[in-house]
Amino acid sequence: MKTDLSPRMKVALYGLMCILLIPFVFPTWWMVTSSVKPISDIFAFPPDIIPRQFDFSTYSQVFELQPFARQYWNSAYIAALVTLGTMIVSSMAGYAFARIKFPFSNAIFMVVLLGLLIPSEVTIVPLFQMFLSWGMINTHWPLILVPVFGAPSVFATFVMRQFFISLPVELEEAARVDGLGRFKIFWTIALPLAKPALGAVAIFTFLHSWNLYLEPIVFLSSTQMFTLPQALTQFTDAYGGAMWNIQLAAATMTALPVLVVFIIAQKQFVEGLAHTGLKG
Repeated sequence: MKTDLSPRMKVALYGLMCILLIPFVFPTWWMVTSSVKPISDIFAFPPDIIPRQFDFSTYSQVFELQPFARQYWNSAYIAALVTLGTMIVSSMAGYAFARIKFPFSNAIFMVVLLGLLIPSEVTIVPLFQMFLSWGMINTHWPLILVPVFGAPSVFATFVMRQFFISLPVELEEAARVDGLGRFKIFWTIALPLAKPALGAVAIFTFLHSWNLYLEPIVFLSSTQMFTLPQALTQFTDAYGGAMWNIQLAAATMTALPVLVVFIIAQKQFVEGLAHTGLKG
């Protein structure tokens, strides 16, 4: 039964939500505002909510000290390819586990899920040896292939499987009566209905690839090949000290596009994850 809150309760509820929002919003606000502060003002206590001085030259210095535009492009196209590849692999694998009956399908799916329990630190050395033997060190291939066929794709496969299980079987039975084959049913019926799950997979896969740090520092050595998380650690002075305002300016340019994308697509993200628990 739906009940309407009184105006006083609404004010109290919104006030509580604003208070709870502070720990999440303040770090981002501090990062953005500190990127235009002099270094001496960044660690002032209590911190200045609004900068006393604005120095926007830090944003131009980001591109002067590092090939930041190239590094930005590296992260963007790698994340796009990883997202597309993961969506393709996970949707086909998830549909196969959900709809195609083959021997030991449940046992194989459980073995696949075990990949989520293996930390990336455990596999990074053998992966390095493998890509070294293939001549792919200091290239972007490891950053594309490992996520598409690694743990991120395993979780995406789980999400897609749970979504396809929730779809009515009658839809496929009707299509089969009309003479459609398995792949045609997947492509024309199941996949278009899976847009919420695909949206969720796309968002968390893009975020994972965008924020990837361990693999780039292992596989990449050239500044021109760096991705953004690795590039953010390179803004140091002649003595190795961090150039905080310039580093925060680079971090702001790195984080804000992701925040915008998530805010725009958060509805699809929530809907996609909500459908993963309807049936098991």
